[in-house]
Amino acid sequence: MVKKKKQESVKTDELIFGRNPVKDYLESGATVNKIFLGDGLKKDTKITTIIQLAKQNGIRFSYIPKNKLDKFSNNGNHQGVIAFVSPVSYYDVNDLLDYAKEKGEKPFILILDSIKDPHNFGAIIRTATATGVHGIIIPKHGSSPVTEVVVKTSAGTVTSIKIVRVGNLVNAINKLKDNDVWIYGADGTADKNFLETNFKGGVGLVMGSEGEGMHRLVKENCDFLVSIPMVGKVESLNVSVSAALLMYKVLESRISQF
Repeated sequence: MVKKKKQESVKTDELIFGRNPVKDYLESGATVNKIFLGDGLKKDTKITTIIQLAKQNGIRFSYIPKNKLDKFSNNGNHQGVIAFVSPVSYYDVNDLLDYAKEKGEKPFILILDSIKDPHNFGAIIRTATATGVHGIIIPKHGSSPVTEVVVKTSAGTVTSIKIVRVGNLVNAINKLKDNDVWIYGADGTADKNFLETNFKGGVGLVMGSEGEGMHRLVKENCDFLVSIPMVGKVESLNVSVSAALLMYKVLESRISQF
């Protein structure tokens, strides 16, 4: 059984509840953001398959009181199991490359290395849409998926941009490199100033996670590292602000090439 939460203009998380519907959805390989289980089911072997599928796919699950499950499902027959399903369909890296080609443009791809705050993610999506980004790549694990908060913070623009979830960011980066995309990583310690950088050709722009930056292997696989100059007493900027500055610089470089 499926029940949708209401939103004025864009689709938000869908709820799937009931043991068999949730199990079937998981087995289909479709995207599930999280699963809630009744706290009375911790020793129930009938939900073993659901738990195994969740673990195999890195899907978060937790046990909550029955009254909360009742509230989520509007007292529907949830059988102690509710899954929050992604409000968007995810794409493949090839879809982003094909989309850029269809538009007659060099690829402009944003790669988010474990952005965990859904507000930051939503704000980045909004700017990405405004600056002509062809798509956003995020990791399946350790990163905010598209949630209701992301949808709201993006002001609905999440429905206008292609988002890819991958198991390995480095593999996705190498896929882009194989298709003539230069990878630029934002790094506070880089000697190269982004204001002095001409982002020519295909661009893959990597933003690291809040506070931690890029993972080591992701950083090592960047073609260039660029920094944002700070002249005041500020150690760093919010990642959504940093991403906005860099995306608009890429847009400036791209406009100057036409």
